[in-house]
Amino acid sequence: MPAADTGASTTVDADAVTVPAPDSRMTPGGPGYRRMSLALFLAGVATFALLYSTQALLPLVSRDFGVTASAASWTVSGATGALALFVLPMSALSERFGRRTLMTASLAVAVTVGLLVPFAPSLGSLIVLRAVQGAALAGLPASATAYLAEEVRPKALVTAIGLFVAGNSVGGMSGRIITGWVAQEWGWRVAVGTVGVIAVACAVAFRLLLPAPRHFTAGSLRPRVLARTVRDHLANPLLRRLYAIGALFMTVFGGVYTVIGYRLTEAPFGLPQGIIGSIFLVYLVGTVSASTAGRLVGRLGRRGALYLAGGTTTAGLLLSLAPSLPVVLLGLVLITAGFFAGHAVASSAVSHTAKEGRAQASALYQSAYYIGSSTGSTLGAVAFHAAGWAGTVGMGVLAVLGVVVITLFGSRAARVAARREPVPAH
Repeated sequence: MPAADTGASTTVDADAVTVPAPDSRMTPGGPGYRRMSLALFLAGVATFALLYSTQALLPLVSRDFGVTASAASWTVSGATGALALFVLPMSALSERFGRRTLMTASLAVAVTVGLLVPFAPSLGSLIVLRAVQGAALAGLPASATAYLAEEVRPKALVTAIGLFVAGNSVGGMSGRIITGWVAQEWGWRVAVGTVGVIAVACAVAFRLLLPAPRHFTAGSLRPRVLARTVRDHLANPLLRRLYAIGALFMTVFGGVYTVIGYRLTEAPFGLPQGIIGSIFLVYLVGTVSASTAGRLVGRLGRRGALYLAGGTTTAGLLLSLAPSLPVVLLGLVLITAGFFAGHAVASSAVSHTAKEGRAQASALYQSAYYIGSSTGSTLGAVAFHAAGWAGTVGMGVLAVLGVVVITLFGSRAARVAARREPVPAH
């Protein structure tokens, strides 16, 4: 028989039970996750399509302006170098004004400049416009990864960043394929203009789809605060290693894809521009490898995944030396798979490692990454001019060796740190 109700109130001590607040961050299958993923995927498409819009067209740019491969390569290096220079200041602005606001403004400026690029009257003006475009695009990479780190649950972070990187690969692929075929019929100016129009559509869809941030807290724009945050990140040995790994992977990738068009137009291949553009379909492999990076880390660990990415990239470089087109294509597939896997693993590790100032941590990674791209584009072209494709491959192998050495050093540092940890008393 139930106890009689006496009318007395029952009081529960609020301090007796602590109920954890539910985690309202997004997770796969949850509200807003698909919209967020599609929005950032499209932002990645626009970023890489614009950033590398001239890369597949360099032989045509060289011919139009009467310049060498190394001179024409500055239309790529200028954009990536400006991005590397401006990504840190842009990340500071995102801390103050918000990730979504800065990404929207960055895309708006970049697509506007993209519509002006086809009218550049000289190589110098083309390089300047491309540099402005790269500086504008600097607001995307660090802000996007910081947005994901704040709005997505930690267990889903690698997968979410992998999808953004996959958007980069699709943008790089589609931009190069479209420019290749359009340029074959109407010239490189119409080709880059077409990419600009596509990027406008991506930018509009991005702004309409991306959910408003729910976990962003505005930070300070004071230079002293920014300098202290940057100094703390650079003092972290793990972050320094991840920055170097990103730069070295991108040195390989930038060098290979800047020069490959020149190689494939020469003997023994002699391919037309449209076919060369279609070679970039191998970027689809990068889309897959980047989006599955989370599972790769789950099976092999971060360092194991980096070893696998480096080995895959090296195998691709060596295969690309063959005079057979199918073997060269297989080499490009392996280079692309290794690069995008390594990039997704390293960039997600940065977001996971940095507990404060995530935008600056990501910005430093992106800065190193695009310095690697700019360096690789220039050195790859110089090596090709000096020693042919073998020179570009040699540069790439040295860069991958650097990745392996840094990862080995990280493994050794982790073992030393584990031995120093005190054993808990029983």
